[in-house]
Amino acid sequence: MLSCKPSTLRVLVVDDHELTRLTLKLAFSCQANIQVVGLASNGQEAIEMVKSHHPDVIVLDLHMPVMDGWSASGHIKAIAPNTQIIAYSSVEDTKCQETREMSSLDAFCKKDTPTTELIALVRKLGQSAAHRSVTG
Repeated sequence: MLSCKPSTLRVLVVDDHELTRLTLKLAFSCQANIQVVGLASNGQEAIEMVKSHHPDVIVLDLHMPVMDGWSASGHIKAIAPNTQIIAYSSVEDTKCQETREMSSLDAFCKKDTPTTELIALVRKLGQSAAHRSVTG
């Protein structure tokens, strides 16, 4: 049965800096129809959380200890191909920009991007994830 009620977008935040994780959680939690389903401090934790929390969108830092965002994104797409991944980095990473078409990353967002723009990007990719799971 189809529902006209907007569904809640499930978001996972992955960053090695605690303040960044908590700030993003607060920003997303204040939004209608967005639920932060988990916080991870490295790529390995992110992979485990994807298995248990099934997020629609992941905001993924690229530079982290244990496992970086590039490595984690490949593993995540292998287990959850419809999950949309936003590379979230403080540096303008030409490697990310150049390889995005052939990588596991769906979008790139610099950390100095206004919060409203990041939220809009999460919503846009969340709609894409929902569409893929219905048609795919």
